[in-house]
Amino acid sequence: MTLKLQLVRNGEVLFEIPLSPTDWPREQLKNELRAFEADFQRFSKIFDVLSHKTRFGMMKLLMEEEDGTMNFADFMRDLELNPKIVWENARKLREDGFLEKVSRGRYRCSDVGQRGFIMMSLALRHLMETLEEIENL
Repeated sequence: MTLKLQLVRNGEVLFEIPLSPTDWPREQLKNELRAFEADFQRFSKIFDVLSHKTRFGMMKLLMEEEDGTMNFADFMRDLELNPKIVWENARKLREDGFLEKVSRGRYRCSDVGQRGFIMMSLALRHLMETLEEIENL
């Protein structure tokens, strides 16, 4: 069975990739792996940011908020963290482009942050669940 992953916008397939190395033409697979290696820093930044429990929690809280913003004190209260930990993690999220400061002590996810968070948490989770279900058939 050939499994493919597609990214579709308004019914148009933007890209499609096979999920098994045997379904790729050998040279194309080599080219894709080289391209990934060249972009490794960019992808590792996303993994680094979202693999930390506090940063993940901060992003999750922001995504759950109706207006998409939270203030510094809310992070401290909701995540039960001290100010230094919140400040350090907010700084990391801002430096890596995931978080924007909208006013004094108030933050929101950037567009890149929102898409990166959804891709790395929700989409990856559903993809892995589906692959595990198929494997168990």
